[in-house]
Amino acid sequence: MSPELDCWAGAVAAGRLTCRLPLRADAEAREIVDAALALLFPHFAPDRRAEPGVVRGEIDRLEGWIRCFLAGLGVDGVPAARAFSESLPGIQRDLELDAEATCAADPAATGVDEVILAYPGFYALACYRLAHRLLELGVPLLPRLVTERAHRVTGIDIHPGATIGRAIAIDHGTGIVIGETSVVGDRVRLYQGVTLGALSVRKDLARTRRHPTIGNDVVIYANATILGGDTVVGHSSVIGGNVWLTHSVPPHSIVTNVAVSERHDAATGTPLAARL
Repeated sequence: MSPELDCWAGAVAAGRLTCRLPLRADAEAREIVDAALALLFPHFAPDRRAEPGVVRGEIDRLEGWIRCFLAGLGVDGVPAARAFSESLPGIQRDLELDAEATCAADPAATGVDEVILAYPGFYALACYRLAHRLLELGVPLLPRLVTERAHRVTGIDIHPGATIGRAIAIDHGTGIVIGETSVVGDRVRLYQGVTLGALSVRKDLARTRRHPTIGNDVVIYANATILGGDTVVGHSSVIGGNVWLTHSVPPHSIVTNVAVSERHDAATGTPLAARL
């Protein structure tokens, strides 16, 4: 071994000794996601027993994994772990609405069970909703690892800090990016390649609103890009494929890559006809 490589090996060893992150952070995040999904939906628990006592034990183990993760960061994880498990019923209800909305929006879907088990958009939303709650509870690092798990598996990148409403339908989904300060209303439908992004990536804007607001009942078709913290897409609008949008549009607008029009006589029905 050359002196230079020997010196570098020593530096690697020192880096491992001084690292303050949990040694298995990424693996622990995957375990937490899998354990939470197994509690939320039987589709993800094929080998789990069904007795109530067993389920309560799974909840306790999930809390234990979260506490262990936070202990690796030097944080007392008891309050956050308990609050997270108490949030699971509400997260389940929101995800049921997402699955119903996706099934209603996609003619190819044969049922809600197929959406839950096979649709990448649903999996990405499930990881987002888990991560968003962890972020709300002040849990460091883990929320990003949870959503990054979905990103690697599905190609859908949703920041845990985004604010996303109920009954969301993501069809196909590959390449969707939803930035940290995005706000997405209820009953929104997104197709593959949609970006809700920032106009500027300057670091000094990190604590400002950088990403757009999408109103209720909006449909955004494939590869549309909507940018900017001041950009608001009004409710009941349709954004066409390949649109590049950096300004606000009023409710009931139709935006294509060549024109913007407002539908003053638009019907009041919701595109996804999902119950809330």
